[in-house]
Amino acid sequence: MEKFLNLISGEMADAFEKAGYDRELGKVTVSNRPDLCEYQCNGAMAGAKRYHKAPIMIANDVAAGLGDSKVFSSVEAVKPGFLNLRIREEFLSEYLTSMRGEEKFGLEAPEKPASIILDYGGPNVAKPLHVGHLRSAVIGEAVKRIARYHGEKVIGDIHLGDWGLQMGLVITEVSKRQPDLCYFDPSYEGEYPEEAPFTVTELEEIYPTASKKSKEDPEYYAEAMANTHRLQEGERGLRALWNKIIEVSVADMKKNYANLDVDFDLWWGESTVHEAIPAMVADMKEKGFAYESKGALVVDVAQESDAKEIPPCIILKSDGAALYTTTDLATISERERLYHPDQIVYITDKRQELHFQQVFRTARKCGLVPETTQLRHIGFGTMNGRDGKPFKTRDGGVMKLSDLIRDINEEMRGKIASNPEIGPEEAEKTARQVALAALKYGDLSNQASKDYIFDIERFTSFEGDTGPYILYTIVRIKSILAKYTAAGGKDVKDCVIGLAQSKAEKDLMTDIAGFNAMMDSAYQEIAPHRICAYIYQLSNDFNSFYHSTKILSEEDAAKKESWIALLSLTLGVLEACIDVLGFSAPERM
Repeated sequence: MEKFLNLISGEMADAFEKAGYDRELGKVTVSNRPDLCEYQCNGAMAGAKRYHKAPIMIANDVAAGLGDSKVFSSVEAVKPGFLNLRIREEFLSEYLTSMRGEEKFGLEAPEKPASIILDYGGPNVAKPLHVGHLRSAVIGEAVKRIARYHGEKVIGDIHLGDWGLQMGLVITEVSKRQPDLCYFDPSYEGEYPEEAPFTVTELEEIYPTASKKSKEDPEYYAEAMANTHRLQEGERGLRALWNKIIEVSVADMKKNYANLDVDFDLWWGESTVHEAIPAMVADMKEKGFAYESKGALVVDVAQESDAKEIPPCIILKSDGAALYTTTDLATISERERLYHPDQIVYITDKRQELHFQQVFRTARKCGLVPETTQLRHIGFGTMNGRDGKPFKTRDGGVMKLSDLIRDINEEMRGKIASNPEIGPEEAEKTARQVALAALKYGDLSNQASKDYIFDIERFTSFEGDTGPYILYTIVRIKSILAKYTAAGGKDVKDCVIGLAQSKAEKDLMTDIAGFNAMMDSAYQEIAPHRICAYIYQLSNDFNSFYHSTKILSEEDAAKKESWIALLSLTLGVLEACIDVLGFSAPERM
């Protein structure tokens, strides 16, 4: 289905052409002066120099040819050469009626769906998820859903940190605490226990303890390094213990991600590509891309056009150990071998920009992916507390993600429980839904690359630009539709959208007509915040319409049915938008 703004621009382009001017001048935009008009065209200004004519003369020529337009109810040429436009109510009504009958409200499917691998996890095994993991999960999940809604084929991968020194540290500390475990007996040949020798709570305490010891005790550090090497070389007992670390840690991660309604198609880690690294490195050497520098193996990635120095990409350290760059490059190679993606998109902290710049250039230079494969890094800003500094607990520590989710759930539970019509069980479920909306919308409504203040009190408010306000609007629409049906009204599917009867109604209808263009730009720009801005505007305009219109008490059946049809479409669009943002609405609040 053609985008609404494209149809308007097409009508204007025809008028420019009919008046003897270039069609390209007919581009229409939403008015920046809504008090004067709904849309505007500035093409006459651009054409003045080309045609050696005053822009107002060109504007008058074009306006004269639009007197019988089926799209515009008024076209006014205004000095020095603007075209101020208003849309015919009939045209708007017909467009919305078509949207109601189309899948995804007429959003056009791509001719050839893109194959996209989305890397948006990156947590380390054996460590609890903390608030620093929130943004990659929330933004990544929204980007995945937006791309799928757009019609693309998307594979989400968590890309676990499961193979580095932290594994050797955990194994070393476990060996100190439980030296008699069979995992540490090189002569043991039996089956290893099904049950892990630690709980997730114990595991979360083991790593920081081991990390602290390694910084204070050189012998402990050396032992952890040796255990890391033995693990990576495939020692049977350490591999078996490592599997238990992964099993316990990933089970807890899945529970935390499920609480955020976030999931991954692949649970790859750095270990997944360990066996592919030697061949990749050998190929880089053989082709002359990788060379030794101060004992390390590096690839030059600097380009003449660089505004600042880009250091070489280190492939192997001087001791032969792999780094994040190594495993990221091997992962790119494996993704290309198995999936042949059109795009690989990474969503991480923006402070990793240099890392990905080096990795992408190395991948291109060494032929790990074809030139047609797009490599993109979406860097996000920091989630800060009210003091403007990175979000911390009250005692200054890094807050666990589970604690943050618990706090925002409790904040919302207290607000929902104040409604006497909602029982305890429903209140609990509703509180979780609204809390998730508060959390995700609070993050996603900001442009990803920018830092933002995480303010629970503001995010959980039912007023203003918040998730709960959006959900409250949806619940209000659901309530009206339910009352209409309960009163014996006509089947909502059979109700027909009529002509706008007021400015508030037309504003609402115009918002809805812009859905397809908005959703397309949110995908193209990888910008969930555009959807947030759209549904906030849509909610505001719906509530203005609601407060100025007696919908259910209207005696004119045709008017009432028209409004009910409009509400049904509004609800559908809002629910589609919050679904791609990663949350849902309750039946009541």
